[in-house]
Amino acid sequence: MAEFFHIHPENPQPRLVRQVVARLREGAVMAYPTDSCYALGSMLDDKAAAERIRAIRRFDKHHLFTLVCRDLSEIARYARVDNRQYRALKASTPGPYTFILRATKQAPRRLLHEKRKTIGLRVPDSRIVAAMLDELDDAISSCTLILPPDDQPVAHPDDARDALDRAVDIVIDGGDCGTDPTTVVDWSGETPEITRAGRGAAAWEERIV
Repeated sequence: MAEFFHIHPENPQPRLVRQVVARLREGAVMAYPTDSCYALGSMLDDKAAAERIRAIRRFDKHHLFTLVCRDLSEIARYARVDNRQYRALKASTPGPYTFILRATKQAPRRLLHEKRKTIGLRVPDSRIVAAMLDELDDAISSCTLILPPDDQPVAHPDDARDALDRAVDIVIDGGDCGTDPTTVVDWSGETPEITRAGRGAAAWEERIV
């Protein structure tokens, strides 16, 4: 049975954040709130936890996870970012965006697109996520929480708890997040291309012009 943590979205309780991070280090899979719907997450280098997430989402081995980072400097550790990209990402993070960028040699190989050598990264505008990442001192391997055969993301923690009570180890109640997913921006080439228009899409288009 999953542990249910009520964490305040504006003032995350340090004691609860430490408990969640301790469980992640032990191999836990969590359902957690972001700035655009709920997500599934685990430690970056935990292959067993990643396989459990694949089973929940019914992913094949080719589906890529997103690397959830603390800030722009951590993005630059795992992805190649030129001056124009840096300015755009600085203006857009934290925020509801997933960026597809060319990976560096420090990027985890299992998170890379095997042919294009790109990686998906994001910095959510969520104090709960920020607190967890600070305590963890590392990035999180993550994907949107969609429960097959549904095609809409989970917006409320009660829905995650009811559906995943024995599939995940932790459910974090941080309130309703809505069902709009992130806007995915593929910037692995010369110009950025929105490949999924989600939350924040209009703001991104205005910013990049």
